[in-house]
Formats: sequence, structure tokens, C-alpha cells
Amino acid sequence: MKKIWSEFKEFAVKGSAVDLAVGVIIGAAFGAIVNSLVKDVIMPPISLLAGGLDFSNKFLILRTARDGSTAFNTPADAAKAGAITWNYGNFITLVINFLIVAIAIFLVIRVINQLRHPTEKPPDSKDCPACAMKIPVKATRCPHCTSELSQPATR
Repeated sequence: MKKIWSEFKEFAVKGSAVDLAVGVIIGAAFGAIVNSLVKDVIMPPISLLAGGLDFSNKFLILRTARDGSTAFNTPADAAKAGAITWNYGNFITLVINFLIVAIAIFLVIRVINQLRHPTEKPPDSKDCPACAMKIPVKATRCPHCTSELSQPATR
């Protein structure tokens, strides 16, 4: 039992396990922010442009309620009355949410990659094909061996 406990402690404090835990926690918080961004910031203008359309409350009744009523304002009201609904508006909202998350993650990863690998500037020197010394890229004659550079030199 002691060996299992020590193996578990080693696993739990490993950098990868801690990094994973931090990633999950930050991911959950980021998900809440994106949900709010979609619901509170992006969907209202789309709704306004669509003439007051609220996607989250768009649904079709597949089977009427137990009492036969079909007039409901929200899918939750229909479900309480026993109707079966197809909630396509919620799906549209979740697709928009996914696209925003995907774009946000793409942009974050893009910035991280640019910070890790700064853009390469063009080389300012090349190797002379005759003597292998470093010479300026625009040189037409090697200052070391005086050979004429008729062929393109390698970097």
C-alpha cells in the first residue's frame, strides 16, 4: 500500500499532471467567458439584425403536450407540459459558441507560436562556394579567395 501511495504522490506532483489540472480549470473559466460572450455580446446584435430573433428559444414541437396545448414560449415551458421539442435554436447557439472558442484558441496558439519562434529575417551572409567563408549575400566576388561568384552561393 505504501508503494502505491508513493507512486500516486509522484504522479500527482509531476509537472504534466499539475499542468493538466491548471489547463482544465482555466479551460472551464474560459468556457464561461465564451458562453457569456456568445449569449450577452454576440447574439443580441445578430438577433437585432434578424428582427428580434432569439436563437436560444427557437424550437419545433414534435409531440404536443399531455393536455394538447402547443403554445409555448420556451423549450423549458414545453418540456414542463410534457411536449417533445426539437431545440434547433440551442444548437445554433452552441455552434456559434464552438466557432468562437475555435477562433480564440487558434489566435492564442498563433501568438504563442510567434513568441516561441520569432519570424526569421532573411540571411545577411552566405557561404562562398570556393573557400566556404562567410560573405555578404549581395557579394559578387569573395573578399577572401577573390573567386568570382557566378553561381548562387549556399547559405
